[in-house]
Amino acid sequence: MIIAIDGPAAAGKGTMARRMAKHFNLAYLDTGLLYRATGKRVLDQGGDAEDVEFATRVAENLTADDLNADGLRTEDVGQAASKVSAIPGVRAALLQFQRDFAATPPGGTNGAVLDGRDIGTVVCPDAPVKLFVTASAEVRAERRLKELLGRGSEAIYARVLEDMKERDARDSSRVTSPLETAADARLLDTSDLDAEQAFAEALEFVNSRT
Repeated sequence: MIIAIDGPAAAGKGTMARRMAKHFNLAYLDTGLLYRATGKRVLDQGGDAEDVEFATRVAENLTADDLNADGLRTEDVGQAASKVSAIPGVRAALLQFQRDFAATPPGGTNGAVLDGRDIGTVVCPDAPVKLFVTASAEVRAERRLKELLGRGSEAIYARVLEDMKERDARDSSRVTSPLETAADARLLDTSDLDAEQAFAEALEFVNSRT
């Protein structure tokens, strides 16, 4: 079983994907961590996240250990991740990692749940179950602000919302693997749903497909 979950930042797809993997005893991969790890390494090495050659070289040398680095969830790393993810060479370097994970899930499980931006359209286009989880930019900004404040970070709503809209525009307009809903994906808007309600709707859909 391969479950592909796509959507913009702070839509709730990560929480849903982790719960889905646990529910069905499947391996889980947060593909966004691959791009966050790449973005962090670029920043740590004093590079520019929009430097095509530098970012591509970093992605080509990324290892599984990089996914466990500290600081991957910070806002500056998130912005760097969005920038490097728009680079075709970076996406090509990380694509095989994701496909190998889906084809041969670790831990001897019978499948995998992958969440990201292009799982259902590019990484696993033949996945039998596809979800596109979204919410309004305002709702997602509120969620991200709460998350940042909970970590002790200083943040204001207006800035978080502006960053969210910039990231959405960048993710949706990039030439390679833009953020978009797969034709056969179930669109799930979580703007007015809490985590339990969203998971219940998603689970009902997955069960209907399996």
